Amino acid sequence: MKQLLRTTDPTQIVYAKALLSGEDIDCFEMDVHMSVLEGSIGILPRRLMVRDEDHAQARRILKDNDFELEDL
Repeated sequence: MKQLLRTTDPTQIVYAKALLSGEDIDCFEMDVHMSVLEGSIGILPRRLMVRDEDHAQARRILKDNDFELEDL
């Protein structure tokens, strides 16, 4: 799996997951429990992961929807 998105904004994660789901791309959210443990004050970012073979298409989908993605 490859990291697609890392953010402290939970609304971005929800939106990205909805966009990817609409294109039949499976994704997995990581660091959810760590974010909850720190009190949900937004210090620790969450990561959205996708399969290696879906990464390029998933990046295009998010970029087409105005997400700012890190170059990894």
